[in-house]
Amino acid sequence: MRDFKNYSVWERSHKLVLSIYELTKAFPKEELYGITSQIRRAAVSVPTNIVEGCGRESDAEFKRFLSISSGSLSEVNYLLILSNDLAFISLEEFNGLEEELTGIHKSIHSLMKKLK
Repeated sequence: MRDFKNYSVWERSHKLVLSIYELTKAFPKEELYGITSQIRRAAVSVPTNIVEGCGRESDAEFKRFLSISSGSLSEVNYLLILSNDLAFISLEEFNGLEEELTGIHKSIHSLMKKLK
């Protein structure tokens, strides 16, 4: 069994979740059950699937959960684009988070390539 805490991609994605939660505190209250909830759930899904994959027996299963994490990361990316277009976040906030998303995406795909 793998220890998820040994993976820097898990740590980076956990920090992303914390950033998303902090950022969405300022979203309009009427979005609490809309974009706020959706982006938080998608962000949480990234490290959660890494953790779940680490608990699996085979590299193939781990890889599948990394793929799910990657999909959730794409969902976060779109929701950040939408949030920026709706003026819930600034372009500066968007650019900083998008840069982090790109780095996490690359790390996930690099880890997937290392697995059989």
